Amino acid sequence: MSDASELIYELDDNPSRKESFFAAIQHVLASFIGIITPTLIIGGVLGLGEEIPYLISMALMVSGVGTIIQAKKPMGIGAGMICVQGTSFAFLSSVLAAGFIAKANGGGPDQILSLIFGVCVLGAFVEIAVSQFLEKLKRVVTPVVTGTVITVIGISLIKVGFTDLAGGQWLLTNKPELFASFDNLFLGVLVMASIIVAHKYGNQWVRLSSIIIGMLVGMAAAVLMGKVNYSAIGNVETLISIPVPFKYGFSFDLAAFIPVALIYLITAIETSGDITANCMVSKQPISGASYLKRIKQGILGDGVNSLIAGIFNTFPNTTFSQNNGVIQLTGIASRFIGVWIGMILIVMGLFPHIGALFRAVPNSVLGGATIIMFATVAMAGVKILTHVELNRKNMLTLAVSFGMGLGVLLVPQVVNTVAVNIGGDLGAIVKSIFGSPITASGLTVVFLTLFLGEYPEKYNPIIQDFPIDEEMPQQVKN
Repeated sequence: MSDASELIYELDDNPSRKESFFAAIQHVLASFIGIITPTLIIGGVLGLGEEIPYLISMALMVSGVGTIIQAKKPMGIGAGMICVQGTSFAFLSSVLAAGFIAKANGGGPDQILSLIFGVCVLGAFVEIAVSQFLEKLKRVVTPVVTGTVITVIGISLIKVGFTDLAGGQWLLTNKPELFASFDNLFLGVLVMASIIVAHKYGNQWVRLSSIIIGMLVGMAAAVLMGKVNYSAIGNVETLISIPVPFKYGFSFDLAAFIPVALIYLITAIETSGDITANCMVSKQPISGASYLKRIKQGILGDGVNSLIAGIFNTFPNTTFSQNNGVIQLTGIASRFIGVWIGMILIVMGLFPHIGALFRAVPNSVLGGATIIMFATVAMAGVKILTHVELNRKNMLTLAVSFGMGLGVLLVPQVVNTVAVNIGGDLGAIVKSIFGSPITASGLTVVFLTLFLGEYPEKYNPIIQDFPIDEEMPQQVKN
C-alpha cells in the first residue's frame, strides 16, 4: 500500500474466504485478551472460582454475536462496520462494587452474579435510550467530560493491575507474607518487558500481538517456575458451554445500579469516538446525516449487545478501539470481516477449556499485561484532554473533578465514614455512588460543565462526535 490509510477492500466489498479468515484472525488476536481479561479480574477479586471458565465462554460467545450484529446491522441495530465487541474495562469498578454489595449481604457466587447481571441488564436500557437522543446531549458530551472520566477510569484500574502484578487480591488478603514476592514481581516485570521489546523491535504484526506475546513469555516462565495451577484446567467437566439465559438468576439493588448506569452513559460517549475513528480509517463520512445515523445505530448496537450480555451471563460490551488499527494495517475495511470475527469468537466460546486455560494463568502474569492496558486507557483520556482549551472555566472544572475522583481513590475512608454516619439504605447508596472515583469525578465534571459552561475551541473529529452545527465558528466549519 502506498499510503497507510489506503484500502484494499472498502466497507461493502466482500473478500475471498482465505483473505477474510486471515484478516479476521488478526482482529481476534488484537482483541482476545481484552475480551477475557475483565472476566478474569472480576472472577478473581470476587472469588467466583469454578464459575470463571463458563463466564469466559459466555464473554467470547456474546462478543462474537455482538460483533456480527454491528457488522450486519439487523433492523438498523449496529454501525454496519468492523466494530469488534468485547467486555468493557470501564465497568470493572462499578461491577466489582455491585459484587461486594451482594457479598456483604452473605451472598455466594450465584447471588453475586445475579445482582451484577441484573443491574447490567437494566443499565443497558440507559445506553439504548442515549443512542436515540444523542444530538440532545451536546452540552455534556464534550472533551472535558469524556477526557476526565476515561482518565480516571484508567487511573483507578491501575491499582487492580498493580495488585495482580504483585500476586493478586486473594494473596494480599489471605497470605500477605507472600504478596509482592520476588517470583511474582519477576513474572510481572518479565511480561511488561516482553511487551515493550515486541513494540521496539518487532514488525507490525508482532507489535499488534505484543500483549499475547508478553503473556506467552510470562506463562512459559511460570511453567518453569512451577507457578501454574494445572488443576484449574483438569477440573472442567463439560466439553461444550451451553448459553443459559439468566443462569444465575436476576436481582436488583439501587445502590449497585446507579454507578453502572452512569458508566453506560460514559461508554456511549466513548463508543461514538471509536466509531468516528473507524469511519476515518474506513474512508466514511465524519459529518452529516449519514454519519450521525451510523453513530446512533452503533451506540444502539452497543446497548443491545450489553443487554444480550447480561441475559447470557457476561459483563457489558463496548466497541474496541484497537481494531481500528488492524483495519489500517491490513487495508481491509469490509464489514463482512466482522461476521468472520464473530464466528471465530463464538466457536472459541463453545469450549470451556479455553477459559480454564486462562484461569491457570498466574495473577502476576496477567497483571504485567493489564497494568499496561489500564495505563493506556488513562493515556487515551489524557490525549482527549490535550484537545481542550485550558481556559479559566475548563481548568476549574478539571481541577475539581480530578480532585474529587482521585481523592475518593486515595482516601476511601472519607466516603465510608460518611456512609456509616448516614446509615441504612441511603448510606449504602451514597457509598456506592461517591465511593467510586469514576462516578465521583463523572458526576462532578457533568455538573460543573452544565453549571460553568464549556466549549472545545480545538476541534477534533475523533473527539467531537457530532455533525458540525451552527454554534461553531466559521473557521472550524471550514
